[in-house]
Formats: sequence, structure tokens, C-alpha cells
Amino acid sequence: MNKKIIMWIVIGALFLVALFLVFQAGSGATNSTGSAIDTTGWTADEIMNYEMHGTIPTGAGTTSASSSSGMVGGC
Repeated sequence: MNKKIIMWIVIGALFLVALFLVFQAGSGATNSTGSAIDTTGWTADEIMNYEMHGTIPTGAGTTSASSSSGMVGGC
């Protein structure tokens, strides 16, 4: 009987941790640099590719050295 109680306590703790992490990830909707990318002049297709895949158009004129590969996060 004692092992069942410990098992349910562990399951409950894991559930609470998972719930906390889901809400924490949902509330952090900002990018890692803290600055927004200016998308004025981009086509709808370029904006969609940035939002879905993280690709920055080659003519965007980014000033950051880390984003020279064209991918957000350096992927």
C-alpha cells in the first residue's frame, strides 16, 4: 500500500511540473534577442517563411552577425 501512495505522489509531481512548463513556454512569446525584426517591404510569402521556418530573406539587411546564415537561432 505504501508503494502505491509514493507512485501517485511522483505521478502528481511530474504532472505539476509538466503543467508549469507548458504555461511557462506559452507565456514566453518573445524572440531571444529581445528586438523585433522589421518586416516592412517583405512579401506575404517571405513573412510566412519567417514565421513558419525562421528563414530571413537575403535582402532583409540584418545587422546582427549571428543571423548571417539566414536562420533564426543559427540552425
